[in-house]
Amino acid sequence: MPPPARPKTLEEALALNDLLLAYIRKLEARIEELEHRLNQNSHNSSRPPSSDPPNVARLPKKRRSGRKPGGQPGHEGHQRILVPPDQVTSRNDLWPDECENCGEELPEGAARVDAAEPRRMQTVDVPEIKPPVHEECYHGQMCSHCAHVTWAKPGPGGAPPAFGPRLTALVALFTGGYRLSKRAVRVVLHELLGIEMSLGAVSSCEETVSEAVAAPVEEARQHVRDQPVLNADETSWKQKAQRVWLWVAVATYVTVFWVLPRRNRVSAHEVLGKFCGTLGTDRYVAYDDYPLERRQFCWAHLRREFKAMRERRGRVGRLGKELLKLSDRMFQWWYQLRDGRMSRSTFQRKMRPLQAQVEALLEQGVRCRDAKSSAVCWDLAFRAEALWTFVRVEGVEPTNNAAERALRHAVLWRRSSFGTWSERGSRFVERMLTVTATLRQQQRNVLDYVTHAVRAHRRNLPLPSLLPTRSTVAPVAQAA
Repeated sequence: MPPPARPKTLEEALALNDLLLAYIRKLEARIEELEHRLNQNSHNSSRPPSSDPPNVARLPKKRRSGRKPGGQPGHEGHQRILVPPDQVTSRNDLWPDECENCGEELPEGAARVDAAEPRRMQTVDVPEIKPPVHEECYHGQMCSHCAHVTWAKPGPGGAPPAFGPRLTALVALFTGGYRLSKRAVRVVLHELLGIEMSLGAVSSCEETVSEAVAAPVEEARQHVRDQPVLNADETSWKQKAQRVWLWVAVATYVTVFWVLPRRNRVSAHEVLGKFCGTLGTDRYVAYDDYPLERRQFCWAHLRREFKAMRERRGRVGRLGKELLKLSDRMFQWWYQLRDGRMSRSTFQRKMRPLQAQVEALLEQGVRCRDAKSSAVCWDLAFRAEALWTFVRVEGVEPTNNAAERALRHAVLWRRSSFGTWSERGSRFVERMLTVTATLRQQQRNVLDYVTHAVRAHRRNLPLPSLLPTRSTVAPVAQAA
């Protein structure tokens, strides 16, 4: 603002005073906004915890209880499960020689009798691994008539691959499941298995696995679009040093990933297709084409918005504090419902007045002077129907934590690998992430599945499915 001219009359002085007051109010609003940005962290915004400055408090330390470390009296113990007797590879039977009570000599040999089940202790070790190596020799024979040497040719299946299906699957699992770099995979193979493999061969194993699981992954994608409840989220990825986006959709027993060039509504439609169930997400605009009555906004994100409001001054701060208090009460009831300590009818009855209080506070927030808080409250008040879907629809959770948890492995992979450098690499990423996440949801062995898929792919046999069956779902239900 240029310095104003010196007023010569009372009217000019009053006009200048009004101008300066307006400018001061503008500067105050600007200062408040900058202070708000400066105070943003992972607790009151969508910033990741890794971006928090040193002065941001971490999780509160647990108070000392005064009890000794370890299991407490009455705690159910957890011990290592012994291997069944038919799986024991060697055994040593030990018998007592004399009675520890009276010193009487105890019988030996065939006269011994077990007074009770023996006390078993087992030692598990890993033997030195020597991978089997199969060799095919193509011999040449000289013709006695023309002296031409004819060499034997591979059978109908062609020349055998350099690496078997289990080793190929293991390499892909090292990179896609355990986030090892290709150079680290070479070291592991050399030191643990005595196998030499080039970086190009590691990449070739990844490509083989990617092709083997392509059809099952596509089947899994269609499966999640047919589910009644789905959670979706997205995070950034790198391809050829350019930003692309990794999308995820999580159903009860299947999780699928996509690497797409954009983070927009077109990509959201590519992920969700003709999905007609209930969709749990954050409030990102890419999902706005889906009806509000079939949406559930993430309350974990909303709590961060409310915390940011609480840190404002005046009326906005009081509104944020009240909204946080109501959300605390809501989550307390939700946990009771989830754990079976409250019926759904009771939960719905208790939630009705709480919903009305939250919506009334949002209406008040719309009229507050803080522009950002007013915009958040207006958006939530306008789309309030998507705040309470979890109350009326069974199977819907109030947070989008399922999708965010599914992305954590991918985020760590991105940070250690700096993304991919080709379309082929991105396809491997999305397919391997889908395979590992889905099989772990169903408590199935990832290495066995990928080995089966590679073997079937090479022999043109039916590929194993990623979809849940009764045998794969039952153990998960029992564990839950």
